[in-house]
Amino acid sequence: MTSIQSVQSGRIARAFSVALLCFASFAARADDYTDVNRLVQARQYDQAMAKAEQYLAAKPRDPQMRFLKGVILAESGKRAAAIEAYLQLTQEYPELPEPYNNLAVLYAQQNDYDKARDALEGAVRANPNYATAHENLGDVYARLASQSYAKAQQIDPANTSAPPKLALVRQLLAPKR
Repeated sequence: MTSIQSVQSGRIARAFSVALLCFASFAARADDYTDVNRLVQARQYDQAMAKAEQYLAAKPRDPQMRFLKGVILAESGKRAAAIEAYLQLTQEYPELPEPYNNLAVLYAQQNDYDKARDALEGAVRANPNYATAHENLGDVYARLASQSYAKAQQIDPANTSAPPKLALVRQLLAPKR
């Protein structure tokens, strides 16, 4: 697993936690969110989804529970459905940075760094002070740089400036031990 992918998985949970704080004004429904969150943390995805779906049957436009549903889908391996859930949230609630961030994580896991970059730029537009999105954007730019340096080296094996840059970026992206 690449460093972006392994680091990004943890960022889904962090973005999820940030989203809970952003939606704190919905205290009356906090028990439902807390219950779903607890089930997700316990990796009881079927139960979490059932509770989220039950909640959304009554309040289908609730952005926080829809975000949690995206988290459940992503964590349970249903990435295409999670991408769709986050895309819908970014279209309906473009002011929320967390769906963009989680969308970027999923794109990065698919090695689609151009889409990941675009999603993270959306997160930063929505909240210029969202540190996780800035860090993730740096990771994506590093991955794109690695691909470009590798391509330059492939096209021109005599190129002496690309290999040290590629090595440096690969070192940056290497998993921490």
